This record gives sequence, structure tokens and C-alpha cells, in this order.
Amino acid sequence: MIRSSIPYIIMFLPMLVFSQKKDFAVSKDSLQPGTTTSVSFVLENRSSVDQVYDINVETSDSFIVPILKKGEVKISPNEKSVYIVPLKIASETPKGKYFITLNGTERNTQEKLTENLHFFIFPNRKLELSTLNFPEFVKAGEKIEVNFLLKNNGNSTENLILESKSTIADRNSFLSLSPGESKIITITKTTDPQLAENEYQNLSLSVHSSDHPKEKQTAYAAVKIISLKPAEGNRFHRFPVTTSVAWIGMRNRGEYNSGFQGEIYGKGSLDKDNKNIVEFRALTKNPIEFNSFTQYEEYFFNYKRDNISVHVGDKNYSSSFLTEYARYGRGAEIKIDFKNISIGSFYNHPRFFREIKDEYSIYSKFKISKESEINVGYLYKIPRKENISLKFSNYKLTANAHLPYLTGKFRLNKNLEILGEVTYSKEGKNEDAGFMMQTVANFRKFSGNIMYMKTGPKFAGYFNNTSTINGNIQYKILKNINLTASFIQDAKNFRRDTLFLAAPYRKFLQYGIQYKYLKNGSLMLSNGFQHYQDRLMPKEFDYKEKFLRISLDQQIGIFQFNIEGQFGKTNNYLTGYSGNSRFYTANIGFEKYKTSFNIYGSYAETARYQLQNQKQFYYGARILSGVSERTSFSIFYQNNYIPEDYYTDRNLFEILFHQRIFPGHDLDVSGRYTLQRGELGNKDFVFSLRYTLHMNIPTQKTAEYVSLWGTIDNLGVEKVEGIKLMLGNRLSATDKHGNFLFKNIIPGNYMLEIDRSTTGINDIPTKNIPVSLNLINKENIFNFALTSASRIEGKIQLIHSDEQKKFAHLTFKNEKKQKENIIIEISNGDQTFRKMAFLEENFDFTYLRPGEWQLKIFRNGLNKKYKIPINQYKFLLQPSETKIIDIKVIRQKAEVKYQQEVIKVSYNEIQKRK
Repeated sequence: MIRSSIPYIIMFLPMLVFSQKKDFAVSKDSLQPGTTTSVSFVLENRSSVDQVYDINVETSDSFIVPILKKGEVKISPNEKSVYIVPLKIASETPKGKYFITLNGTERNTQEKLTENLHFFIFPNRKLELSTLNFPEFVKAGEKIEVNFLLKNNGNSTENLILESKSTIADRNSFLSLSPGESKIITITKTTDPQLAENEYQNLSLSVHSSDHPKEKQTAYAAVKIISLKPAEGNRFHRFPVTTSVAWIGMRNRGEYNSGFQGEIYGKGSLDKDNKNIVEFRALTKNPIEFNSFTQYEEYFFNYKRDNISVHVGDKNYSSSFLTEYARYGRGAEIKIDFKNISIGSFYNHPRFFREIKDEYSIYSKFKISKESEINVGYLYKIPRKENISLKFSNYKLTANAHLPYLTGKFRLNKNLEILGEVTYSKEGKNEDAGFMMQTVANFRKFSGNIMYMKTGPKFAGYFNNTSTINGNIQYKILKNINLTASFIQDAKNFRRDTLFLAAPYRKFLQYGIQYKYLKNGSLMLSNGFQHYQDRLMPKEFDYKEKFLRISLDQQIGIFQFNIEGQFGKTNNYLTGYSGNSRFYTANIGFEKYKTSFNIYGSYAETARYQLQNQKQFYYGARILSGVSERTSFSIFYQNNYIPEDYYTDRNLFEILFHQRIFPGHDLDVSGRYTLQRGELGNKDFVFSLRYTLHMNIPTQKTAEYVSLWGTIDNLGVEKVEGIKLMLGNRLSATDKHGNFLFKNIIPGNYMLEIDRSTTGINDIPTKNIPVSLNLINKENIFNFALTSASRIEGKIQLIHSDEQKKFAHLTFKNEKKQKENIIIEISNGDQTFRKMAFLEENFDFTYLRPGEWQLKIFRNGLNKKYKIPINQYKFLLQPSETKIIDIKVIRQKAEVKYQQEVIKVSYNEIQKRK
């Protein structure tokens, strides 16, 4: 008996999960909505006679229907029987807990049997967002209107958030959508009537649940905007130039200065083939003392054609990393590129480094492969003779310096790259050398880079008497766990431009582990030490610190949180004091209504500076808003900065405002309270008002004026004379034969329209009008005709199926009524129109062009119990015809062919002998 039962047990093992014994043991599982499935009950006869039960099945919800409500089961003595109940679960069944009750009555003894089975209905989230209707093109100044269809095909109500850079028609960004409910969302955008050139506008609508912000769906529509006032530049190739004038005022250490600063800047090609590329800038002298928030005087001109480039004027000149890493000055440079070889040379007169009077360089590059090359060069420096007050190197140039160098970059394979430089230095009788090597590795689990640099005490390059090593590595242990380490040792002696102060000397080591516990959350635990030393005199700090740092990054909804704590032991070399240092930092950021917000706070108790256990509290905020395409502003505030930052200019309060007055004309206003470099407490104020003009200067004539003419034929309308046509901002009217003409047109893309007030109310052109025309030939022809429009009318007829078969029929008690809908689409190949239509309601399409049309019907998530026998129609519309089309939708009764056999699960019981 046991052997004979094993195949049945295996066969019905999934159903046994749902089974219950007579002792009312409850079993739980989950079922999917919109499916036909079955559950099972295991019934046991513990008596010594046959038992026959009449079965009746009930459910706790009308959306869950037993296909067989009644039945019978016969159970032999001391045996078990599996009774299977087939179920139909409607797709709109809400998620939650449900139960099925099996009631049985024994025919002979009238003994009652009741079994309950509890289960859950899975939540089924299924949103559909699609583009319904949008225009192919509109005139500049008109409003673009795009319709999107949003439907909830899930089984639970969705609280949705709508997002779009355009305007949502009902201005409601929050929407609640019930299961099976559809809604048409309309977004609009007004175009710029002053648009000078045709362009495409992309409109989009994004939707996501308030509970699942990452599950975002987006639908798009691209609409062409046709200019009504095409710029004269369409006949010319134009060079973009920006000019500006600014009034700048500054209170600098108690003294107030102000004045005007002008600028002209241009970058672009001089010809339509983009062969002659030019860039230039002329910026007049700054009327106030220079800082990081204002511009210093600058003049330069760049020219590039094919493989030759020339620069004259101000810029950062550079030869190599060791010889001259970056030196701002006024000079000239020329570079010629061949296939695999390039040569170049420059002259530079440094503007902000008083130790060097002039520099001359010549260099050449040899390209070995796509990612490997060798550079050879020579740099010649001429020193100044006068004394230099501020410098960051203990070595001073006293004679002309000669610096030949060799650099290389080699890609060994896809994972390894090596960079290096060797330089020889000769200054008078002093000779020395410099060396630099860097390796970059990038493997699947391991990545990192390390750089070592060493220069001698008599080296006359950018760095001097320096030995430093920097590097970082990262190893991925698991998908969400990384080991990281980094080491930084700053160069101590270098020849930086004296326009800026130098950052503190830093020696830093950090190693730790990063755990990404969520897709939008990570935890970082690190340990290390750092040594910070002020380069300026008198020193404000000089300390070495061992620390433990914990950092947490987490995104919750639209909020981004960063929380960090650092605990360390500090040795203060200025005061000789050693103590504990603690730092707590929090940063919160979020974006809403095209505006980003960031709030920052930090509290510290530290032994780094002049006071023991000094308490520091820093806080600030930033707001950055793009109010519109024309207007933006930002506000920033921070109460103070740590002393390690005093080498640079720092913002304490800043407000920036940008306004595009009208196309090509901008206005910018800024105001700042600052701490200038080297200052720890004295605040200064800077104000600026700037007007900017954007111009496009013609450099080459590319086209002549063109014309457009054509004829409107009469296909049964009242008249074709006196019909007004519009081409951009031009107007023409037809003669008695339907002829029209536009002359002296700038070449380009235009929209041709008909003034419908001058035609019959039912007249329709035989071609798509408005139409986009690309007028590039000297003479352009466009002909069409007028005929009478047609229309389509109809009704969605709901038919109830009365066919009866010898099968179980499903009906839902107290079924919730909801408006089921379908999408109707008609198309003639050139035009496509869509409408959402509800069952048992009328629909129509008006003002249609006569000809062949095709009508298609889309279910749009229509319940499976509805059947559409014919979902496609083809027909020919005659002028003035009204075509009647009734669409039949049949509401079917689901039928399930079901044959139930009793499955016996028996066993042999071996009684224990005493």
C-alpha cells in the first residue's frame, strides 16, 4: 500500500503544502492573482467503516471562486483521501490574507466536517506608462501638448508621484490609481516665439510609487519646433562671440575699491567645413585685488587647422611633470602633428612667479600604439636677478638652467599601464637629476595606482630636493565588501606660482573596509594616521594624529545622508601637548522642485591648534535652484572653516542670480562675504553685476535666397481662391486657379499652414497640413488639393455570452463594477490617431482625409473574461462619408473542463506488541 501511494504523494506534493488535518492545523502559502490554480485538503477516516461526505466549498472573498463548489468524497476505513479544490483567482484580487472553508456532511451519520485553509494573495505591482498622442511639430510660440496613458494592472492601489520638466496639465504631481484604473496624463510646454532656428524638444513624463522611488518608469515624446523668425544667419556660417561688461566692488581689509571689467570671448570655426578653428579672449584688468572669485587680466589667441595649432598669449604652459608642471605666463606655442609623430615648442614669460624671467621649450612625441607613447623634450630657464620674497623651495635659481627630459606611457595589457619620466638638470656648475614612475592597475577584483618621485637638492625643475610616494589600492572581497588603502606624501619643495598660497604639507595613511549593505547605503570603517604642517610663517598648526574613522552613507527616499565620526590621538608639535581629538560631521542633501538643498554641520574637540581641547562648531547650507530655463539662483552660507584651509580664498556667504533677459542677453548678480587666503578672521565683501551679450558673427556666406510656389487643386470643394497660407511669419493667398507663391526666403526648415477660416468648414487638404518643408533649392514646389473630410463613428457593444456547456461556470458574487476600456487606433500610413474608449460607450474620429484607413483595437489591460472577436478593420473612406463601425466585446463565462477522482493515500499500521 505504501509503495502504491508514493507516486501520488510525489505528484501532488505541491498541493500537499496547503493541506490540513482534521485537527484544524492551519497551513499558509501565497497565491498569484489572475490565475487558475488548486488547493487540496487531506481528509482522514479513522473509523472502521466506509464514510461518504457531501462537500460544499466557500471562500472569504467574491474575487476567489471555487470552480467546483459541491462534490462528494468516499473514504475507506483507516485511510486518507486528498480532496482537490480548483480555484479561479481574479486579477483584481487585492493582496492580503484569505481563507477557504470546506464543509462536509456524512450521508449516514450526518456527522459534520469543517476544514479551513488560510493563504495569502501576492501583491502584484504592474504599472504601464506609454505615450498616447503628441504632435509631430508645432510653430515657435505655440504650446506643445502630449498625452500619456497610465494604467495600474496590479492588484493594489498605487500612490504615485508624477515628475516632468514640463507642466502637468492639472498641476497635480500626486495621483492615486486603483487596480485596473487608467488615466490620461497631459503635459504641456510653451515654446519660445523668438526661436531663431528649428529644434527638437523632448518632453518626458516619469512616474514612480511613493513607496518604491527607485522603480521609475519614463515615457518620451520628441516634437519639432519650427521657427517663425528664422535668423538671417541661415544664409551664413557664423562665429559665436560673447562680450560682457562687469562692475565689481570690493571692501578689502577696510578699504573699498570698485571699477569696470570688460571681456570678449569667441570660440568656433571660421568656415562651414570646420577646418579653421579659432579661440580668443581679451579680459581687461581687474579693478580690485585678485582673489579666487574674480578674474585676472588675460589675453590669448588660438588657431588650429588640420594638424597645426598655434597659441599666442596667456595660459598655463607645461613641459613635463618634473621640469615645469604648470606655469602661468604670457608667451607663444606652436605644435605640429603628423601620423605618429608630433613636434612643438613654446616661449613663456611667467606672470606670477618672480624667480623665472623667461622659459623656452622644444618637445616631440612618438606614438608607439594607440595607448603608448614616448615624449622627448628640452626646457631652458632664465632666472631673474632681483630678490624673491615668497617661495616654497629652499633652492633658488642663480644661473640659466638646462633641463632635457624623457617621458613615456606604456599600456602593457588591458590591466596594466606604466608612466615614467627621467630628467637631467644643469644650472651653472650644479648638476642633478629627477625621476618619476607611476603604475596603474585595474583588474576585476583589484585596482590601484602608485607613484614615486625623487629629485635632487640641486634640481632646477618644478620640484626640488623632494622624495615622495603616493598611492591607493582597492580590493573587492565580495560583491558588497571592499578593502581600501591610500597613502599621500606631499612634495616639500616646489616652485608654485606665488599668486596662490600652498596647501599645508601632508603625510597621510588610511586603510579600511567598506561594506555596501544596501544598493543606496554603505558603511566605511578606516584607521590611519596623518601629519599636517603649515608651510607659512608663523605656523598656525603642526601636528601628527592617529585616528579611527567611521562613515555612513545612506539614501532614504529623496534624502541623502552622510554621517561621519573620527576619534584620534593628537601630538601637537607647536605646543608640545598631546591629547584626544574627536570630530562629528553630518551632511543632508535632497532635491525637490528643481532645487537642491544641502545642510552641513560639524562639531570637534581637538588638540591640533594653539588651545588645548579646543571646541569647534561649523555649520552651513547651500540652495541651488533652476527656477526655469531663463532663471537660476544659488545661496550658500558657512560660519567658518578649519585652519588647514586658510591658504585659499573661502566663501562665508554667497548669493548668485542669473537671468536671461531675452535670447542672447544675460544678467548675472553676485555678492560674497569671504575670508581671503592667509586670513583667519578678517572678512571682506565682493559684489559683481555683469551683463553678457551673445552674438553670432557671419564669417562665410553659405546659401542664397530661395522661393516656394505651388497649386491647390479643387476636388469637390466650393472654392480654392483666396485661401491664405502661412510660411513661418510670411503670408500668401491663392489666385482663382489656386496658385500661391513665397519669394526671398532664407534657406531652412519651415512650417506651411492653411488659414482654415478662408476654407470651407469641412474642407481638408489631401496632404498633411501643417507640413514641415526643408527649403534648400533655389526654387521649391509643393502642390496639394482640397477635398471634403470624412468621419468614423461607432459604439463599443458589450455582449454577454449565453452559451451553456456541461462545464463548471464562474461567476463573481457582488463583483465590483469598474469601467473597462480599450485603445482604438486609426491610421492611413501618414497619420495616426488614438483614443481611449469605454465599454458600452460611443466613440468617434472626425475631420479625416478620404482614402484607405486601418482601425486597430488594443486591449489596454482588458480583463481576460472579455473577448474581442475582431480587432482590426480596413476600409476606404469616401469624401464626406460617415463610416459606422460597431466594435463587439464579448463577456465570456470562464469554463474549465474538470474531472475529479478521489486519490487515496493509505498506509499499513504495525501495532507494537507488548
